[in-house]
Amino acid sequence: MSARTTRGSRPALHAVTVISLLAASAYLTVELRKEEQAKAPAVQAVTDRPDPASAGAGRPSGKQTWERLRNPDRSVLRGENGDVLATFTDRARTATLTGPSRTFTEPAHTESRIVTENWVRLMPEPWKEGSEKEPWFTEWFEENFGSKEDDLFAIAFQYIDQAPVKQDDAGIKYAGDAQFGPVNPKGSEGADYRLESSDFYDYLGIPYTFRDGTTMRPEAARARSVDCSGYIRVVLGYRARYPLMATDEAGDGLPRTADSMARSKLGVDVIPLGGSGADSAKPTSIDVLQPGDLVFFELDARTKDRLDHVGMYVGNDTDGHKIFISSREEANGPTIGDKGGASRLDGGGYYAKALRGAKRL
Repeated sequence: MSARTTRGSRPALHAVTVISLLAASAYLTVELRKEEQAKAPAVQAVTDRPDPASAGAGRPSGKQTWERLRNPDRSVLRGENGDVLATFTDRARTATLTGPSRTFTEPAHTESRIVTENWVRLMPEPWKEGSEKEPWFTEWFEENFGSKEDDLFAIAFQYIDQAPVKQDDAGIKYAGDAQFGPVNPKGSEGADYRLESSDFYDYLGIPYTFRDGTTMRPEAARARSVDCSGYIRVVLGYRARYPLMATDEAGDGLPRTADSMARSKLGVDVIPLGGSGADSAKPTSIDVLQPGDLVFFELDARTKDRLDHVGMYVGNDTDGHKIFISSREEANGPTIGDKGGASRLDGGGYYAKALRGAKRL
């Protein structure tokens, strides 16, 4: 082969090499994208029932025993080694199931880390003694025990700072970083800086018709916002399908405000309301609390004996403190954080002193 021929073939060889490299690069790019997409959580529709594809592992293996406990009246399912598998409280629809360990954090506002095996789910009916023999419970338990479908905790943390947006099949952005409310033109930092009264339909930006036929319409200024009770309503009501009242007066179900939630006859009061306005009104013990319980506070002296804040107890953090999550003005949205007061129910902190009661729905 002549030198000229060799030199003449090099551009062609170079072109083939470049094309091969480009093809390989494109292939790797596509494969990497597929891999990343596989890791990313799928967009989920908000449905009344979990996707059958993510159903639970059925009944736990081995011998199980049922035990009845008091204060409050409840049924506990234990495994063959005595470990608690699930707890069901009379007159309550929330059940605590033992499942895979998870860690919840909120780096923007706290160093607290919650590592828990508790999964809190909503049953279709309130529990009563003997419900373990009912067909509705057997079906529900087989579907939910061991399931990795979002429970109340997973849902609750889908609204904290920087939480990614989730969109349902109808195009409604039903989850993602939530604010507390719009800025109050008459407020100031640390004093009513943000307006209350943002409910779940404001966050969603859609009209919502309640079971009694009342239709509530969102305010544009409150888009992507939920105050403390609005946050509980989006988690328990819109997402988990617990019945909701349109207001504190209209309809049946979970009322609109913290005070009415606390004083309603729904569920069971695991810490009955103990009074108003003084440290003596603080519960003498909070050991009865179970993950998923609603906790109620009296924070503002201007509201007198009216309870003005509600959150959800999520369990102990890795430092042993009892932590709750709620939508708060100081953090501008749902938080387990320390801004404006640590989200602790134990000790002598701001929220611990203001705790007045707890309810298990």
